[in-house]
Amino acid sequence: MNNKIEIIEERLSAEEFTDFLKRTDLGSQYPKERFAERISKLVNNATISLAARNEEGLIVGVLFGLTDYAYWLYVTDLGVDRAYEGQGIGRQLMKTAHDKAGGEKDIAVYLIANKRDNSIL
Repeated sequence: MNNKIEIIEERLSAEEFTDFLKRTDLGSQYPKERFAERISKLVNNATISLAARNEEGLIVGVLFGLTDYAYWLYVTDLGVDRAYEGQGIGRQLMKTAHDKAGGEKDIAVYLIANKRDNSIL
């Protein structure tokens, strides 16, 4: 991973996440119905919320997950800015989330890839 990328545990605003979605393929999974309301709930309720930021502070990767901190981590959202793909950012986001949830000795990770045609972005 580019060492000028920093992964931070932080709560994103719905606006900042929506802007990020426009630079990724992740946005294609979200239905149009009540988009703003639902994205706001997503960013406010994820148990684990990670952002990868470049040296200018721009979000270049995001991971949201739900965990019980005992047995499992369900990764609900994982995306990387198209301009930053192939640099290991997604892999580092996954490792960081796994570690925060409790580590590979205790935590099973579940990730489901989703591609929808009714994209809002």
